[in-house]
Amino acid sequence: MAKPTNAYTDNSFVSSDLKTILHSKRANIYYLSHCRVMQKDGRVLYLTEDDKANLYYNIPIANTTSILLGTGTSITQAAMRLLSQAGVLVGFCGGGGMPLFMGSEREVFVEWMTPQSEYRPTEYIQGWMSWWWDDDKRLAAAKQLQIARVAYLQAVWGKDSDFKRHGFDSSNDAIQKMLSNNFSQIDKQTEVMHLLQLEARLTKQLYKLAAKNTGYDSFTREHDGIDKANGFLNHGNYLAYGLGATTAWTLGIPHGFAVMHGKTRRGALVFDIADIIKDALVLPLAFICASENMSEQEFRQECINMFTKHKALDYQFEVVKQIAMFKDWSV
Repeated sequence: MAKPTNAYTDNSFVSSDLKTILHSKRANIYYLSHCRVMQKDGRVLYLTEDDKANLYYNIPIANTTSILLGTGTSITQAAMRLLSQAGVLVGFCGGGGMPLFMGSEREVFVEWMTPQSEYRPTEYIQGWMSWWWDDDKRLAAAKQLQIARVAYLQAVWGKDSDFKRHGFDSSNDAIQKMLSNNFSQIDKQTEVMHLLQLEARLTKQLYKLAAKNTGYDSFTREHDGIDKANGFLNHGNYLAYGLGATTAWTLGIPHGFAVMHGKTRRGALVFDIADIIKDALVLPLAFICASENMSEQEFRQECINMFTKHKALDYQFEVVKQIAMFKDWSV
């Protein structure tokens, strides 16, 4: 008599079957459109239709942090099972990597499908929740996020030759003064809303600097703007949200426990974590790539390369871990 098979285990695997790659060291973020994601022979593939043939491409799930599924995509249940086992976050979005689903006309919410793992660390959520309910401590944590954001920008712009060539150099007197002024104001803020306003003012100054450096003197930040600079900013920011979602999920901290973007906003912690690296990497890249008339795909690859080069995910992990276990609330 033939041995019965189990449809859920035939092409499945356990985590130990994969070479373990820490989430902070993973290199790949995928944005896919007009394709079908499926499981085949224990691997996750995406299928594109050509005029003469169907083309299959492998996704190295053990080295992938997150996948954004854009316009014209579908995914099988078997592929989702393998992605979940490998700890890959999946998000459904509109064209250009900008999440549109689960949103409204007034505000866009980012919704991530996260793997169901009960074996993530508990120390960070326990540390986070030990102070999160205290308004003063949450304000202190928000200040630490802002300090980390400015410090990262100073470090990246101080050593990246490509950025320096386009005028993004933190040793420049004007930029140094801009960052120093922002840094000195962080500890003086008495409310989270004031910190958000301080953050917005610096970002606005950086937009002005970037526009001047790359010939976009008439630039205006518009989330619905059709020009390349605005489109690339949107696209790059959502790639950064993928890193933020991965960081929070891997450390076991629910995405709703934010310190900057509001206690009642679902997924707000993702935005907090993404902001640590957005201005340093996505902002200058968006203007540089737009000025060089790059395609959306070329810009996306530049972003991912820069995330890897400057260890953006590593930095986000370290900052969040330090804040979770933070003790000196006098700062």
